[in-house]
Amino acid sequence: MASITANTKHKIAVPSTKKKTTTTTTTIGKPKPVAKKGAAGRRGSVAPLLKPSTLTTPEKIAELTALNQEEQKSRVKDMCRLAMGEQTLVDKSKPHAASTTRDRSGAAADVAVAAKELGVKFVLKGCGVVDEMQRMLFPEGISKVFAEEDYSTGGLKPSASAVSLTSLDNSADGTTSVTTMGTGTVGTDSKRGKSTPANAREGSLLIIRALSEIVGKKTEPYIVGAFLAAALDECGSNSSSVREAAEDAATALIKLANPWAFPRLISPLLLKSLKSNEWRVKANALERLGQCAETAPKQVCNLLPLLIPNVTNQVWDTKAQVTKAAGACLMAICQTNPNPDIAPAIPAVVNAVCKPSETNKAVEELMGTTFVVTVDAPTLSILCPVLSRSLKEKLAIHKRAACIVINNMSKLVGSPEDVAPFGPLLVPELKKVASSVQFEEIRDEALKALASLTKALGESYKEEEEKKDDAAQMAEEQARVEAEQKRIQEQRDAERKKEEEIQKKEEEEKRKFKEAMDAQRELEKLEAEKARQQKLEEKKQKEAEKLSTKASGKCQGCGLKKCKKTCLFYSGP
Repeated sequence: MASITANTKHKIAVPSTKKKTTTTTTTIGKPKPVAKKGAAGRRGSVAPLLKPSTLTTPEKIAELTALNQEEQKSRVKDMCRLAMGEQTLVDKSKPHAASTTRDRSGAAADVAVAAKELGVKFVLKGCGVVDEMQRMLFPEGISKVFAEEDYSTGGLKPSASAVSLTSLDNSADGTTSVTTMGTGTVGTDSKRGKSTPANAREGSLLIIRALSEIVGKKTEPYIVGAFLAAALDECGSNSSSVREAAEDAATALIKLANPWAFPRLISPLLLKSLKSNEWRVKANALERLGQCAETAPKQVCNLLPLLIPNVTNQVWDTKAQVTKAAGACLMAICQTNPNPDIAPAIPAVVNAVCKPSETNKAVEELMGTTFVVTVDAPTLSILCPVLSRSLKEKLAIHKRAACIVINNMSKLVGSPEDVAPFGPLLVPELKKVASSVQFEEIRDEALKALASLTKALGESYKEEEEKKDDAAQMAEEQARVEAEQKRIQEQRDAERKKEEEIQKKEEEEKRKFKEAMDAQRELEKLEAEKARQQKLEEKKQKEAEKLSTKASGKCQGCGLKKCKKTCLFYSGP
């Protein structure tokens, strides 16, 4: 029989209180993946295609095209108002539902369908849709999107060959507005300097996305460029719906843009976005840069020497979301390099960039690489930062591995111009290894690598190094001469100061001696005058004594009471 004690444990089955959630997906054309929330709290799903709310059938589209031009403008403006969240109410006293994101999405798709059927230029320019989007997204002008600099450089102005971007700064000087919405504080991002309603900004971004998806390449001159900057900036909005619309619009614009727009137009905007204070803006810019690696791989590869340092800086961001996006972006852009020799080692190299502790593993993997294809600037931009870090390792064996890889790599450099930007990164470290490591074998490997790299850099680099050495020597000599002159001048100043102090001291002593002598002379005069006065007093006293008599009445000269005529003190009868 089982006994029950105080230590006996019982297991009781408790029914689960969790409710099973079923995820339903709506199929629009192609099946869409289920929405997931990432660690950053940002939407990780692909947004479904926008569907028009009114222009859904060929009959309704034909009805729109049958109208005259003024009626078509009125219809398009009404669609734009609905997309911006402004409803046209006949009787405002009756209850009505507020505008939702679904309503604005449908109206934005209607605008795009109208642009496809009536003409892009007519709808965007003739009906004032572009001007209204500019007024909502750039209330203070294009230069205020990113507050630090003006975007007139870097290929932004050519982004709208059919639309003059100078009108972006003239939205408040007599331009006719499609909507009646102005600037205010309700529903705005006032802390970010945004004075337009959030619904209007969301509607503008939805129109941009609808134009990209429904109309396509015909709208590229009108929306790619300035509106990409606005979409990136709105990723930091306080409103979640605006952020989602901005992310979707930026994704659609990158997908729409011509690959050759990346070097002069898209890359400057993305790199500028990486300097934003909003972490969501930086994370989205990194994701869009990774998307560009798919849409324009050749152009991204050519700009790797510029892109890799900027993306690497984001690896150490304080936000984990930005760090994760930077690692994924770095992997994507590095994989655009067509060099088959380093393709197997790219994951290890990228991992070493993100985690410095993995540097030695990456270099060991590169040691097993046989370089056959010509090494160009994009390849060097991937390898050189890791090799430079490996040359700074404490263990000499790791420095030897880096020297071997540099030696093998330098022999296949295509042109001195490709390796010139990386010479200052590797040459000083190789010189340190060749001069400071105690093992002769490792010093020999460093010298071999230094010779190969110097040969790849060409004579121009040698001349520059010699000029730098001469300049350094001249600067050192100049500094030595200036220091000597300064020392001599300081010595002279000290001697002059010492002489002045001595002279001042002598003058002070002379003054004090003169004052003492004058005082001594005054004392002597006083003593002489006192002695003279004393002598006079004594003389007078003696005369008085001669003239005076004793108390007995006898003369002091003759001793008689009555002097004789022969006495000196005789005064007559």
